[in-house]
Amino acid sequence: MGFALETMTMHPAGPVIGAGVTLFFLWFSLRQRRRHRLLNDMPTSKAQGVFIGLVELKGTAESGAPLTSYLAGQACVHYTWQVQEHWRRTRIETYTDSKGNRRTRTVTETGWDTVASGGEQQVFYVRDETGEVLVRPDGAKIEPLPVFDQTVARGEGLYYQKGPDGSVTGSTGMRRFLEEAIPLHAMLYAVGTARERVDVVAPEMVKGEGGEFILSCRGEEAVTRGLALGSWFAWFGGLLAMPAGIYLAYGDQQRPESLPVLCALAAAMFCAVWAVCWLWMVHDSLVGLRERVRRGWSLIEVELKRRHDLLPAIIATLDGLSRHEAELQRVVAALRAQTEATKPGLPGPEFTGVAVELRAAVERYPDLKAQSGFMALHCELITTEQRIALARGYYNDIATNYATRLERVPDCWVARLRALTPEPLLIAAEFERAAVPVRLD
Repeated sequence: MGFALETMTMHPAGPVIGAGVTLFFLWFSLRQRRRHRLLNDMPTSKAQGVFIGLVELKGTAESGAPLTSYLAGQACVHYTWQVQEHWRRTRIETYTDSKGNRRTRTVTETGWDTVASGGEQQVFYVRDETGEVLVRPDGAKIEPLPVFDQTVARGEGLYYQKGPDGSVTGSTGMRRFLEEAIPLHAMLYAVGTARERVDVVAPEMVKGEGGEFILSCRGEEAVTRGLALGSWFAWFGGLLAMPAGIYLAYGDQQRPESLPVLCALAAAMFCAVWAVCWLWMVHDSLVGLRERVRRGWSLIEVELKRRHDLLPAIIATLDGLSRHEAELQRVVAALRAQTEATKPGLPGPEFTGVAVELRAAVERYPDLKAQSGFMALHCELITTEQRIALARGYYNDIATNYATRLERVPDCWVARLRALTPEPLLIAAEFERAAVPVRLD
């Protein structure tokens, strides 16, 4: 009964506000943790091996017609700038002293106001050693580099040259000019959704529906570290928010002896809810990672089908060379069986390569070099073979991440509840096997 009487004196706003703040911190902590896991589980793709869907790239920012930043005059693909003006203001305020008497005092305040700002960005490319991918930065979370930071007085040329003519109230005659940019050729960490371009057969990176879209000059390690720290700070804030709300609900009243118990129960309840939500998040993360592994395998099949569709064009181009038909038919028969990939340990067609043999054949027969159609198809087939290798590497990378997650504590406990098992890796000897000889004599 005494406990009930104590709780009746509690102001209801405190726990309500504390619960609202706790729920926000809970949501933010789990969101940051989910994003952290997503970026850690995502292998870095090569530009030539970018496939449709969520991808991660690392390369330099490139543009044929770069922008020129407003303050630094630096070639870049994105920049933002602002001008801040310093002020000092004096005001008279009325207050009540400790004896209840009303008094006045003079208060001087200082600060900075933004008096001008702007920026610009353009479509650009992220380039690595294998090629480049078009990036449309609209909607991206951009983390640029600082390229200009200068504070000047009213008498200096930059003050009015790059800043507005007017002044804020109480201006001290000092202005600070700041600019951030993604400079041309700067290393960039990019995560976004890849889709087919409408103008050419190539991918482009955009903001997908509900997906991550990050363009950062800080690098992957700094981005993921920031997400992890944000998650832990939010967790700690949520742990304190509800007990603090209960504690402050009593105001200046004498707080009951049971208050520490109530605060401890609130903190324990937060930890329990966070743990349940975390397990749910881990489960969804593992299932999503498993689906990306399966998608990685399907990419191999897509590239094999692409190579299969090129063969009729090669046959038609070389149809006039009758002495080569028997050998070509044998090669075609072997390659036509490769429209689908077979996982290691399962019966099915062998993976074979023709790129090396075709390259050698072109060197032995100069007359083939004179046929522009054959050379174009040959280059296309070489590119396809490289894309198959990149798809295989992407599959192995993400399958390795998936297998590692299934072995880690506490992820392994969730995996056992769902009976999740790792996917087999492709071993070079099993995947490549014997190359198909291509003889044109």
